[in-house]
Amino acid sequence: MPLITKVIAEQILATARSAPTCDERNMALKCVLDLVGAAIAGRDMPGPTAVRASTRLLMGPGSSSIWATGHTASLAGALFANASAASALDLDDGHRLARGHPGAAVIPTVLTLLPETNAGASDLISAISVGYDIGVRIASAQMPKMIATRQTGRWASVAAAAAGARLLRLRGDHVAQALAIAAVLAPNQQANGSSGYSRLTGNDVKEGIGWSAVLGVTAVHLAIEGHTGPADVFDHPDYYDRPAILACFGERSHLMGTYFKPYACCRYIHAALDAFLMLAEGNGIGAEDITGVDVETFGWAMKLGNKRRPATLVDIQYSLPYCIAIAAIEGRDALAPLAPDVLGREDLSAFSEKVRLSINNEIDALFPDETLSRVTISTRTERLRSEILGPLGDAMRPMSFDAIEEKFLRVTRRVLLPERQREIVGGVLDIPDDHGSGLLMALR
Repeated sequence: MPLITKVIAEQILATARSAPTCDERNMALKCVLDLVGAAIAGRDMPGPTAVRASTRLLMGPGSSSIWATGHTASLAGALFANASAASALDLDDGHRLARGHPGAAVIPTVLTLLPETNAGASDLISAISVGYDIGVRIASAQMPKMIATRQTGRWASVAAAAAGARLLRLRGDHVAQALAIAAVLAPNQQANGSSGYSRLTGNDVKEGIGWSAVLGVTAVHLAIEGHTGPADVFDHPDYYDRPAILACFGERSHLMGTYFKPYACCRYIHAALDAFLMLAEGNGIGAEDITGVDVETFGWAMKLGNKRRPATLVDIQYSLPYCIAIAAIEGRDALAPLAPDVLGREDLSAFSEKVRLSINNEIDALFPDETLSRVTISTRTERLRSEILGPLGDAMRPMSFDAIEEKFLRVTRRVLLPERQREIVGGVLDIPDDHGSGLLMALR
């Protein structure tokens, strides 16, 4: 039985011999615009700011662009900065099978590496598709008894290595070694997040995506230079489910299952926000009218920080009650992106106390395949109850390219002039023709 790293390497080589499908191209363009918008919106958060301040000292100067800042750094430094910004606001895309965020590692890897290559548009799109596909397969195959954490950084290095290997057209043995090295060097993430042992979740480490992306590209270059890893890393059934990795391999990329996020918070919160806003806006109910909000959800949503007096913007990203309060008092636009003026607000904390959370067994049974919620709003005169609802941006409720563009314009409105916004959107649309050169110029 061949090693899984070698099977994956052969499939990555096979993608270089055929053009991406139209569906892959269209989804990849949506992913690029969405991810770039998330990175620009998140660039001035404390975490990415600290990364930019440290990269020149730790990783050296260079000509690689740190997007929409006018700054450059070494390739590793720029990648660290771009991926950290992309994941800072929890606006980045995700995938239900992975229970994480492939785009924040894969797309910064591809776009930061791109100027160092002669890659065409097909290579660029294929690299994105490969990165998402391999990352999701590895993530979904993790056996929870031995790999307890569900944090993206645990597998994003493999996604970045796969994307980088495809973009650089590595030979098969180098691809297999890059995947093995990336899997071993990945941060274990056992402490952080809803699946970690630490309860202090409102921090800038988050899911470790920025660092994991750097490790993925490092693994690629180490493999090129002859460095090796344990090529059987995925071939141990206590740790990885082989059939889950190889199911329908080469037939359809998991890129196509990507979801998008209209709000800057954990995906576990989105269905509740959609249901709340549908009821409140559809019935003309203002925050002052509401006496209580009951949210029926799944068990993992209850494991979030859910702080009613958050100390940081990251705290807010993992607080279902506080996000409902923002939606009620400030409206949906205040959730994309979150701004510092929603911190320390007694009115928001007071409203969050009206939000009650409970586990619905029917909803819980469908997790992680679906992240559903049902919301009941109580006023002094009536009780309004939503249907059980899935979040906007999932495959069942997809966002079109126009919707992704509208989100991009909204989340970058505070940091980009309209002319620059148009240049970036145009650069994404021109990728099939100019191989990404226009987008890279706009991002500088």
